[in-house]
Amino acid sequence: MPTSSSIHSFPSSLISKPLKPLKPSFLTTFFPRTLTLTCTTSQPSKRPTSKNSRKSSYGTSRRSSLKKTFNQEQVVFTAPVSDDPVVAIIGGGMAGLVCALNLEKRGVRSTVFDTGIHGLGGRMGTRIIDPQPLIFDHAAQFFTVSDSQFAELVDSWLEKGLVQEWQGIIGKLNVGGQFVSLPSSPPRYVGVNGMRPLADSLLSETSLVNVVRPCWISKLDPFNGMWYLSENGKPQGQFDAIVIAHNDKKRRRRPDLLDSNKKPYVCGKCANRLLASSGLPLIARQMKRLELSSIWALLAAFEDPLPIPGGAASSPFEGAFVKGVDSVSWMANNTKKLLHSQNSGPHCWTFLSTAAYGKRNKVPQENIPNATAEKVKVGMLGGVEAALGLPKESLQKPFYTRVQLWGAALPTNTPGIPCIFDPQGRAGICGDWLLGSSLESAALSGMALANHMADYFQSGGARPEEFAVGLMNEFQPLGGHDIGQFPGLESQKQTNEAQAYELAS
Repeated sequence: MPTSSSIHSFPSSLISKPLKPLKPSFLTTFFPRTLTLTCTTSQPSKRPTSKNSRKSSYGTSRRSSLKKTFNQEQVVFTAPVSDDPVVAIIGGGMAGLVCALNLEKRGVRSTVFDTGIHGLGGRMGTRIIDPQPLIFDHAAQFFTVSDSQFAELVDSWLEKGLVQEWQGIIGKLNVGGQFVSLPSSPPRYVGVNGMRPLADSLLSETSLVNVVRPCWISKLDPFNGMWYLSENGKPQGQFDAIVIAHNDKKRRRRPDLLDSNKKPYVCGKCANRLLASSGLPLIARQMKRLELSSIWALLAAFEDPLPIPGGAASSPFEGAFVKGVDSVSWMANNTKKLLHSQNSGPHCWTFLSTAAYGKRNKVPQENIPNATAEKVKVGMLGGVEAALGLPKESLQKPFYTRVQLWGAALPTNTPGIPCIFDPQGRAGICGDWLLGSSLESAALSGMALANHMADYFQSGGARPEEFAVGLMNEFQPLGGHDIGQFPGLESQKQTNEAQAYELAS
């Protein structure tokens, strides 16, 4: 029976300008009702527990309704920043992991809380099915590099053998089997053994980063100058500052965790729900403005190669952006991309739907009905046939299939800034959606927030007005492919050449 999981990531855009602090008058003009929290002792006199969880330590209702988001009181920490601050990072995708790594470079400790059962990475998902094995990158497919800071990071991954250049042909596949290859420049990169192992490997040599997984942080409590985190009433530690590094707006049910009525817990992966009554109304408002697409992934393994059009030197393509098909926007041969197997089976393909198809067939992703799963599988395989120019129902039947809905897949709008930071509440946000929709933008966002917070810690927190950033930026529509952005992949010149080739043929 098909199952589902949460998504996280493909990122974009560059950090070409330094972070600009908001004007000092901003804090007094725009912060809602504020309540000052002071810390007079190193240990709190009373620790929030599940028994008093209905009411926060600063006196506001803990009701999670999003309608209360903008009426909640603003947390204001006035105690000096600790000489050895510890940061909680909620989300272990690329942005959260890079944020943790860059905090460590600045000597700041952190704990990454991630919901992944199989590993870190969020939308950097790889699924391996034994014993063949079958292997599928079922979310982020590849990434490009256009920013010097990200290039330096990727070079270090190359030296460690974590990533490799994808040498296969990729291009555009128009309905009917008309394929146009894209230029080989800029290079395309993938994880050596898939995207998820890359994420898991990033923290292998750290000493100041702790990882707690799987953990579904459901509550943030400000108390006596610290943030207290909990998972359905279970304390998960106290921290000097917090980072929201996931954009998932869905609630999740945990069948492995039962409440007192023996029903699955509804866990707090939903960023909106987590922030709605946390005392961070400005951050909550920015997160609530975010709009996300839904994308279906179909993983399919075939005994024989698919009859796909040739590319350069008549070699078959390994990846294609599909055009003119309602149900499919991308297809990739994982066997060739990751295992470099040319002819021997099995042949593992990842097909990703269009955002429109995902929206039209959206269901609760933690409980996909069998009828919907079958409908989506048939619809997407039909789309593959149309894209390849094959007669209806002539595509060979896959011996393995799995459908998965990324219900909160990719951003469709963005504020176009590297990060968001609220110095009054000592809380920040990083993620690909702040800059675009690519792995690069996720990494750049994580870097930016880490350095910004480290600078704030070094200042001792005495001048918070100088460190507020991104709390009022407006959002703009975000372009790109349905599966994300790939900086540098298609310059205007390359696009014109491809169009000319299509017209000529």
